[in-house]
Amino acid sequence: MTDIVPIEQIASKIYFIRGAKVMLDRDLAALYEVETRILKRNVRRHIKRFPPDFMFELSKEEFNNWRSQFGISNGDRKGLRYAPMAFTEQGVAMLSSVLNSDRAIEVNIQIMRTFTKIRHMISANEEIKKEVDELRQQTQEGFKQVFEIFDRLVAIEEKPKRKIGF
Repeated sequence: MTDIVPIEQIASKIYFIRGAKVMLDRDLAALYEVETRILKRNVRRHIKRFPPDFMFELSKEEFNNWRSQFGISNGDRKGLRYAPMAFTEQGVAMLSSVLNSDRAIEVNIQIMRTFTKIRHMISANEEIKKEVDELRQQTQEGFKQVFEIFDRLVAIEEKPKRKIGF
């Protein structure tokens, strides 16, 4: 099975905005090989399918922060006159019902797989962090005992010893 779009390319287009992992309309349009305006028009025609937890438009402040973060200037020439639509994982899934091309379906499948891999990686990372914390706790308890014994030994050695002999 060959991927129509490399997973790394998809993963690089996932941003964290408003506490959610999202993909922007222009990146999705490029992956689907359609113009951004066509994608937006189809979404607006079926806006009931895209509640706020599926899709939202970036505010002017978010848009300006995003543009400055990625060094995008001269937005008018790059199709960035308007704030992008940001699609959550569910919103991307819903796009497959709005865009009916074979490519859109195949790319959507890959995007869903990418989101799933990212979720598994985060989950695995949290499990590793939990295990490290447990190990750290055990290690600290062990070292605490070692230092208590060390303190007792040092206290014993500090007592003046009685002289033997003359």
